[in-house]
Amino acid sequence: MKVATKPYGAIEVDSRQKISFPYGILGFENMKSYLLLDAVQQPFYWLQSLDVVEVAFVLINPRIFRPDYSLDVPREELAEIGIESEGDILDFAIVTIPDDPANMTANLQGPIIINKVSRIGRQSISNNDKWQVRHLIMQDLAVVGL
Repeated sequence: MKVATKPYGAIEVDSRQKISFPYGILGFENMKSYLLLDAVQQPFYWLQSLDVVEVAFVLINPRIFRPDYSLDVPREELAEIGIESEGDILDFAIVTIPDDPANMTANLQGPIIINKVSRIGRQSISNNDKWQVRHLIMQDLAVVGL
């Protein structure tokens, strides 16, 4: 299917890239349909709204810069999107990139969770207060040694 995207303009995508967010994303609750796209620059991804072209989130796997990251969200929220085992889960952090990319941050407090079998997603709030809304990615990468 052909879709308009913020990062790439009009592109052809596989319908399996479509992710439904029944509850939307915090602050964007009215937008329910998204595409998960690989970004040109790894290790990032795009979560592109199909409802509003101008809305797209940069995502990252949090374990790339925080190997100790663990998903700690209410089990009921995982059940709401049909997750039955850890093997069903894809989880990401939303990235904020300011003018100076050295200061980019990731929201580990509000992970994006996707059931990779049903392609249904949601944003949850972590039960672990160790994970903050603005983790400095580059600082954490320096600690990891990447």
